[in-house]
Amino acid sequence: MTAGRQPPGRPAARPAAVPAHIARALGGPPDATVDEAAEPAEPPSPPPPGWRAGERALRLLTVAAVAAAAALLTGHAWLLALVAGPVALLVLAGPGAATSALTGAGRPSRLSAAVETGPGRCFENEDIAVRIRLDFDGAAGWIDPGITLGPGVELTSLAVAGPVVELALTARRWGRWSLGTVDVDVYDTGGLARRTVRAELGEIQVFPVPTQASLTPIPVRLPDRLGEHTARQNGDGIEVVGVRPHIWGERQRRIHWPSTTRRGSIQINQFAAERTADTVVLVDALVDFIDPATRASGLDETVRAAAGLTRAYLRSHDRVGLVSIGGTLRWLQPGSGGGYFYRIVESVLEVRKDLGYSVPALQRLPPPALPRGALVYAITQLADERILEVLGDLAQRGNPLVVIEIPTGAPYIAPGDTVGHLARRLWLADRAAMRFALRERGIPVVAQSAGKSLDLALAPLLRTRIQGRTR
Repeated sequence: MTAGRQPPGRPAARPAAVPAHIARALGGPPDATVDEAAEPAEPPSPPPPGWRAGERALRLLTVAAVAAAAALLTGHAWLLALVAGPVALLVLAGPGAATSALTGAGRPSRLSAAVETGPGRCFENEDIAVRIRLDFDGAAGWIDPGITLGPGVELTSLAVAGPVVELALTARRWGRWSLGTVDVDVYDTGGLARRTVRAELGEIQVFPVPTQASLTPIPVRLPDRLGEHTARQNGDGIEVVGVRPHIWGERQRRIHWPSTTRRGSIQINQFAAERTADTVVLVDALVDFIDPATRASGLDETVRAAAGLTRAYLRSHDRVGLVSIGGTLRWLQPGSGGGYFYRIVESVLEVRKDLGYSVPALQRLPPPALPRGALVYAITQLADERILEVLGDLAQRGNPLVVIEIPTGAPYIAPGDTVGHLARRLWLADRAAMRFALRERGIPVVAQSAGKSLDLALAPLLRTRIQGRTR
């Protein structure tokens, strides 16, 4: 079998068309495009079964037809000699031929493909290796893969070695993606006939790259569970919060000798209790705008910030839960542990399934998703007024609430467009009014810049503990 050869006039792999990756920004520039995958793309039509003529056979047939037509039009019989060669090769490569015209080996009568894809999970900008192994009997000339990729991935390299086709893909966007299909054309040894087998590449989960974050602000009240945050109650921690008189039976190693010397009686160090925190991350997936200046997707930055915040609190051994609003309401009860990070990220990947879209369904958040006193981070673009209903519901429950705003950038307005400039001023005023309404209710609002550490936005919250509103 000869591998790596390509039929003349055809590239090794058909280019994969990837749709635009985000929706049009509000009043965006003329080059902003609407995401064509508002509905999942239709899969390509299945290849025709059985053997059929290849490109070389069509060219030979064209030569024979032109030679026969020239002989009839000119009356030169010697032109018919040019027809004999192509016709002979076409007869040998016909659908009923049992052997090849060149080697005498039979065409493959059985053809199948096995796909190996790994890994099934990865982060953005990581490589995905795909191997397609063909299984057939008989002899084959060369193999020509035609690739149709799904959204979110990009083809970086292609290699054909014998009956094995190896693809190297790169995950460009987070989400749960269908990798696409590969139609592998197997040619006979003469290259005159071909047969196609389709290989489904399956699905892959691409996790967002978490935004860098290490700060973990805490609320005033903490659950009565052992953790790493200093509580206001006295306990068996390591941070000294005061001294008190000694009580018979207490350990002498806790004696505070400077106070004991000054007061003339034994004084004991008082330590603050160490507790864990319950944190719930609320992801606003109602809209997805593109920043006209940075070309960054607001939903991408929202999910990356949520992943970074989740990882920071899990590293502090806190319990973290997730609520995703947009399309179908999804939520995950607070939990802890390093493996829980992947459970949280997997639960939000359904927001972007092959760029599909479903009508948002807003409703009251389920009580199990929000434990009493849990600190709630609402990561939102503040671009849809419906999120105010959800935040108002959270404020009424009394949970400590922090809003992390993902700026979307001002809409693009063409020069000289007076009405557009007035509309942009109104849009900016509307966003300012939303921030003012939240702050008036005692809800802190911080801004997170794309590509920057989340610690810059959370640092002002460390001045004091976050206070929930009284019911």
